Amino acid sequence: MTPLQKSILSAVKRRPMTLRELQNNLQVDNSRLRTTVSAMVATGHLSVRNGTYVPGFATYQNEANPNTIPCTLVKLAARFGFASRDDGQGDIFIPGRALHGAMPQDKIDVRLFDHPRVEGSSEGEVVEVKVPNNRFAGTVCLSDDGRLAVEPDGCRDVKFLLAKQGSEGVHIGDKVGILITHRGQRHSDHRAAVVEKFGSSDRAAECAKAILYGRNVRQEFPPEVLAEAHAYDNAVIDPTEAAHRMDLRAIPIFTIDSAETKDIDDAISLQKLEDGGYELGVHIADVSHYVRPGSALDNEAFERATSIYYADKVIPMLPTQLSNGICSLNPEEDRLAFSCLMRLDSEGDIHGYHFVKTVIRSRVKGVYKEINALIEPEEGADLTELKDKYAAVLEQLPLMEELYRKRLALRRKRGAMEIESDEAKLVIDPESGRCVDIVKRGRGTSECMIEEFMLLANQCAANAGRTNKVPFVYRVHEAPDAEKMEKLSATLLACGLNAKFKNPIPTQLELAALLDETRGQPIQTPVHTGILRSMQKARYAPQPLGHYGLVLSDYAHFTSPIRRYPDLAIHRILSEMLLGASADRISKDFNEFAQRASEQSSKKEVDAVRIERDVEDLYKAEYMHEHLGEVYTGTVAGITPRGVFVELENTVEGFVPAAQLCKGEAQVVDGVSMLDPLTGRSWMLGTSMKIRVAASDVALGRIDFEYMVE
Repeated sequence: MTPLQKSILSAVKRRPMTLRELQNNLQVDNSRLRTTVSAMVATGHLSVRNGTYVPGFATYQNEANPNTIPCTLVKLAARFGFASRDDGQGDIFIPGRALHGAMPQDKIDVRLFDHPRVEGSSEGEVVEVKVPNNRFAGTVCLSDDGRLAVEPDGCRDVKFLLAKQGSEGVHIGDKVGILITHRGQRHSDHRAAVVEKFGSSDRAAECAKAILYGRNVRQEFPPEVLAEAHAYDNAVIDPTEAAHRMDLRAIPIFTIDSAETKDIDDAISLQKLEDGGYELGVHIADVSHYVRPGSALDNEAFERATSIYYADKVIPMLPTQLSNGICSLNPEEDRLAFSCLMRLDSEGDIHGYHFVKTVIRSRVKGVYKEINALIEPEEGADLTELKDKYAAVLEQLPLMEELYRKRLALRRKRGAMEIESDEAKLVIDPESGRCVDIVKRGRGTSECMIEEFMLLANQCAANAGRTNKVPFVYRVHEAPDAEKMEKLSATLLACGLNAKFKNPIPTQLELAALLDETRGQPIQTPVHTGILRSMQKARYAPQPLGHYGLVLSDYAHFTSPIRRYPDLAIHRILSEMLLGASADRISKDFNEFAQRASEQSSKKEVDAVRIERDVEDLYKAEYMHEHLGEVYTGTVAGITPRGVFVELENTVEGFVPAAQLCKGEAQVVDGVSMLDPLTGRSWMLGTSMKIRVAASDVALGRIDFEYMVE
């Protein structure tokens, strides 16, 4: 807790206090006090009773009941919920009558039923809410008796009545941020107050703000962080510091990113050696020089752990003075860097590397699309302007492509998997903020080339950590488990493939061969999707467990310290190694840090990915709302007993109910195919389907299609 939070809690433990009494007692800024108190109510550290604040549920210590299981409520509907066990042993089904008003993300104790309705299942009752989550986003609606209420996001048909104070000016359908101010034993007894008003639920931009509020994403930096960041307003590098570094400003180093990128944290250089080999330089912004351990900047970066990118916006891990300023490798500006200099032989195999603190000067801000045009020019294209722009680095481009092709061959030889998947690019109107187009994000040679060069530097960083036996934050991807492999085998059989693996867990080469065999074939979608679903989730860990998908024993994230905390963490450890600190000293200083950074970064990455996907769905629904009634041909991308998901060429996905497809009860085989037993008609993942856009709900990010009989 912050010092202010501790002071507030100490004050209300002495006696209940109003906001004005707290302000007089603590002599603190009113705006800051209101924000802090609201946050403490949301986390359960405070409760509000008749306008006064008292200690909340989260401040009371309860002895563990040996007959209960600590859980987190993860899903809530009107008549049931699911609780995830804190020990990782799966989920527990909670019937509506046994929820006792528990809300999503509440920390709860659950007692299992002796006789669940489904034999062998886990079913139980909430016996205590230990740490309540009172902060939600929702949509304003009417209660069953016509009073103003709110339906929290993700809690369909659960409604709370709204307090009159704070609800002035809200309308049915508005997105709002709420705090639960009173809890009853049933959800209908809960009461909520509006604390944020976002706007109409028909607007993706407003719904996105609500998602960020509901997921507790802090968009503004605290005053103490901004105070440290302002020290870098219009900053330039320190000449004294530059004098102690390897000076690479004479080398034609440059960056390649998307045209919109402002936080540029990686640059490259490449030279051909006399023996036919290569010296590849990957130069990364030296963020660790500016963000020091224990600083407000570092504490905030640790909490955020990652930047969040959605639509045309970014919630940065670091303030813009650093992310877009002194740390960003902007063209024609001297910058401090942390460089990985690698030697590769004529075949592209790596033979050595070393890390060094450097000062660099990027020659040009390269753009993927422009580099692709230079590497693979279209017939008759006039490249005069582009060649002028890239004159300082033009000679490196053919050399980079040459090395990339060799590295690609080695990557395929070791069995690294290339799973086909599409990403969307949302085109946002800068004036209205609405999504006006959705295009498939292409990947040309330059995108793949930079990815491979960054992968090499990441590999070297992990190797340095492992071989020197120091604490580290690794990027790990473990082998699939046997249960997922059984599901994959069933999927492959449903696709007509009787794949024979030598062992229960296939090698990467075996899976890569399957991917290549089905690429471009009608069964590409189910096979590639099936293999992707069989994979474990990549995460961060302090142990070097290797990366199954890339077929690498050493892997970490070194190349994006502006937007990822794990990269910043290992920069800090590698810097200590360069200063000559012993392994024992580094272990003492960083063992606990590496563990905490791994856990926090893994959690926040999952949160960020979910936010980015959910917000993308909002904008896709907004775009398709303008195309209601239009007819498209898409591809079946998902199959469930309820119906099928159809993906259009622009990556938009919509749902077609099974009732529109089947006259009888649909038969679904391993999530790969659907059969109508009465008509004999069937659909499979990857099958083409003609649809009409039937409905679009922006607030839910949901699109419904209607099947068009061909």
